[in-house]
Amino acid sequence: MDASRPERRYRRRFFTTAGPVKPARHYCVPPLDRLDLDDVLALVGDEKYFVLHAPRQTGKTSALLALRDRLNADGYRCVYVNIEVAQTAREDVGRAMRTVLGRLASQARMTLGDEFLDGVFRDLLARYAPDEVLLEALTRWAGADETPLVLLIDEIDMLIGDSLLAVLRQLRTGYHQRPRGFPQSVVLCGVRDVRDYRIHSGSANAIIAGGSAFNVKAASLRLGDFSRDEVLALLGQHTAETGQAFTAEALELVWEQTLGQPWLVNALADDACFRDKAGRDRSRAIDAEALRAAQERLILRRATHLDQLADKLREDRVRRVIEPLLSGAEARTFTDRDLEYIRDLGLLARDRPVRIANPIYAEVVPRELTWVVQEEFDQETAWYVDTDGGLNVAALVAAFQTFFREHSEHWSKRFQYQEAWPQLLLQAFLQRVVNSGGRIEREYGLGRGRTDLLIVWPRDPRGSERGPRDGPSHAGGGTARRVDKIVIECKLLHGSLERTIAEGLEQTAAYMDRCAAQEGHLVIIDRDAEGRSWDEKVFRHRKTSRQGVVIDVWGM
Repeated sequence: MDASRPERRYRRRFFTTAGPVKPARHYCVPPLDRLDLDDVLALVGDEKYFVLHAPRQTGKTSALLALRDRLNADGYRCVYVNIEVAQTAREDVGRAMRTVLGRLASQARMTLGDEFLDGVFRDLLARYAPDEVLLEALTRWAGADETPLVLLIDEIDMLIGDSLLAVLRQLRTGYHQRPRGFPQSVVLCGVRDVRDYRIHSGSANAIIAGGSAFNVKAASLRLGDFSRDEVLALLGQHTAETGQAFTAEALELVWEQTLGQPWLVNALADDACFRDKAGRDRSRAIDAEALRAAQERLILRRATHLDQLADKLREDRVRRVIEPLLSGAEARTFTDRDLEYIRDLGLLARDRPVRIANPIYAEVVPRELTWVVQEEFDQETAWYVDTDGGLNVAALVAAFQTFFREHSEHWSKRFQYQEAWPQLLLQAFLQRVVNSGGRIEREYGLGRGRTDLLIVWPRDPRGSERGPRDGPSHAGGGTARRVDKIVIECKLLHGSLERTIAEGLEQTAAYMDRCAAQEGHLVIIDRDAEGRSWDEKVFRHRKTSRQGVVIDVWGM
C-alpha cells in the first residue's frame, strides 16, 4: 500500500453477503482461521499443486486473498487471479489464453509491482501456440526472479472444454520444472474438486476426466461451513460494536436454521439488524421472531444465492436425488456421481443420511418447485381465519380435498418432479393461505414414506380482517400472542389402507408430541388411477392413536 495514501476509516462494520470480506469493513470470521493453515503452508513449502473447493459464497475468495497476503509476508511471490472472465471465450483456446495471461499480468502488477508479464505476454501470444503460451509465460516469469512464485487461481471451473484442458495440461507439463523454472506451488479453486470435472473436448469430441488432465494434484481441501462457535463469535462482533444483543433463542435459531452456511448466517443477520427498520434500533434485542421474519423475507425476495441453488433443481441429475427426498421414497434412482455433484453444490449435507444441507434450503426447495403453482390458486387467507384470529385448518384441508378430486389430473402433469407432485401440490395449496400470517415447517427425506408439515400460526386479534401480507410481529418484542401449532402428515397409499392409516396415526401423534402441536391431520393420497373410485378414495374420519391423540384422517 502507498504510504502516502491515508488508510480509509469506515463509520461502521456490517454483515456482508457479496464479495470477499474486508475485516475493516465487515464482521467476519478471520479467513485464515477457516483453513488448516499449517497443512496449507506445508503444501506450499513442499512445492505441491493442490485444490481448494467449496460451494458458492462460502468464503473461498476471502481465504485465497488472505493466504496470498500471508505468503507474500513470508517471502514468496504470490499472485491471486480470478479467471472467470475467460469463460466467455468458451472453446476458443487462443482467446482464453490471452485473457488468462492478461489477468495474471494485471494482478502481478497490482499486487507485487511486478511488470515482467506485462512486458512479454503480448509478444509470447504472437510467437507461441495457444496450447503452450501459458507454459512458456510461467516458465519465463518463474525464472526471472529467485523468489519462489506461487499462483492462486480462482474460478478455474468457469473455463469450458478445450480452454480448461489447455490450462490444466500446461500446468501439468511445466510441473517438473518447479520451483526455479515454474511456479513452486499452484492452488486451483472452484466449486468442485478437479478430479470430478468431466470436460467435453470439442477438438477431440470426447469427455476428458479432470483428474487425468491434472494428475499432479497432491491434495484436495474443502472449505467447510462455520462452526457453531464461529457463528456465535460472528454475531457477537455486532453486539460488541453496537451494543445490540441477540436473545439466547435467536442465537440458537441462527445456528439451527443455517447450520453455519456462511451466506445464510450473514444474510439473516444483515436483514434483521440493518435492513429491517425495527432492527436498526440498537436498544432493542434481536429475537427469534425477528430472525424468522428475516428468513421469510430472504425467501420471498428470492435472494441471488437462493435463486442460484433453486435454478439447479431443473437439472436432471439434481432431480434424481431431490425427488425421492421430497416423496419419501425408498427406491434410489440416482448414482454416487449425482450425489457427489449435489453435495459439491452445497445443497446436500456432506454426511449420511442423504438430506438437504440445512433447514432454510429444505424450505426453499419445495417452495421454489411450487412458486408458480402457488400463485395460481384462487384461495384467500381470510376465508380460513376465525373471528378470534385462529386458522381453521380442517376447513383448509377440506378445501384441498375438494380441489384435489376435481383438478389433480390436470395439475399432476405440470410438475417436473412427477414422483413428488402430490406432496408438492399439497404444500403449494397450504403455503398460498398460510404464508399471509404464519409459516410452515417441513420434514422430508429418503425412505421416510411421509412428509411432515407443521403450521405455526400466531393468532391475530384482528381475526379475518388481517391483510394479505400481514405476518408475525418481529424485531424485539411487542405484545405476546397465542401461537397455534397444527401438524399435517401426508402419506401416499401403498398396499392396505388400514395399515397405512394405522402407521400414519402413530407417526402423526409422535410428530405432534415433538412439536407440542395442539391439532393433527393425516392426509392419505391414493395415486392409483385405475383402482378405487373417487367416492371410495375421498373420506374424513376422526381416529385416536395408541397414544390417545385424536387425529383427523383425510382420504383423497
